[in-house]
Amino acid sequence: DGYIARVGSDEFAIVLPKTESSEAETILQAIKETVSSEKIGNSVQTSITFGFETIHIPNQDVNEAIRKAETDVNRRKMLDSPSMRGKAIDAIIHTLHEKNWREELHSRRVSVLCERLAVALGLTDRQVSEMRTVGLLHDIGKIAISDSILNKEGKLDNDEWNEMKRHPEIGYRILGAVSEMTDFADFVLAHHERLDGKGYPRGLKNSEIPIQSKIIAIADAYDAMTSERTYRTMFTDQEAVQELRRCGGTQFDSEMVEVFIEKVIVKSPQ
Repeated sequence: DGYIARVGSDEFAIVLPKTESSEAETILQAIKETVSSEKIGNSVQTSITFGFETIHIPNQDVNEAIRKAETDVNRRKMLDSPSMRGKAIDAIIHTLHEKNWREELHSRRVSVLCERLAVALGLTDRQVSEMRTVGLLHDIGKIAISDSILNKEGKLDNDEWNEMKRHPEIGYRILGAVSEMTDFADFVLAHHERLDGKGYPRGLKNSEIPIQSKIIAIADAYDAMTSERTYRTMFTDQEAVQELRRCGGTQFDSEMVEVFIEKVIVKSPQ
C-alpha cells in the first residue's frame, strides 16, 4: 500500500511505507514502463522520470530525504534525456573511443565488472546502476592525453607516464561540469589512489578513498592484466588473481579483492 499526491504541475510524490530500496526501484520501474506504453493521440509517446530515497530510521530528516529524491530525479533525467553537457560527455566518450578502440572495449568490460562487484558487495540498486555508469566513464580524462601516448607500442617513459597520470584529474573536471555527475567525478578522481597512500593524484589512504573508487581500481586492474598489451604478456586468470591478492592491503582493499575473486571473476565477460 502507498500514498500518492500531486506536488507540482508535472510532479507527483509517492510514499511507500515498509518498502526497501530494491522494491521501490522495481515498483517505480513498472510504473515507468506502463506510462511509456501509452500514447497521446496515438502519436505522442509519453514518458516519466522517477527518483527516490529510502528512510531507514524513524527520526531521519524527511526534508533531506525529499531533497535526495529530487537529486536522483535530476540525475536520471540527464541519463534518460541528456542535457547539452550530458551530450557533450557522450561526444567526448565517443571521440576517445575513436582515438583508441582498446579504450572502448576496456571501458565496457570495466563497467560490467564494476556492476557485478557492486552487486556482490550488497550495494543498493541505485549504487549498482551508478557503478555501471561510472565504469564506462572512469577513463574519460584520457581524451586530453595525446594519441602518441595512448597508442604507444611499448612502455611509457617518465614524462609520458606523468602525462598519463593526469587523466583522473581531467576526468574529474569534465564530469564535475555536470551537476548531476559530481559524485561520479569524485569516484573517477580517486580510482588510482591506493590504500597505502602511494596512489595518485592526492595520495589518499584507506577510508579516505570512496568505496566506489576502490571498486573501479580492482575492476580496472584485473581487466588491464587479462587484456592484450603490446609491451607485455597477457596474464592468465590465475596470475591476475595472485597479483590482486599480492597487492591486497597496499593497493587494493583485501576484503573486496576476495569478493571479486570468489563472486565476480567466475562470471567475468570474455
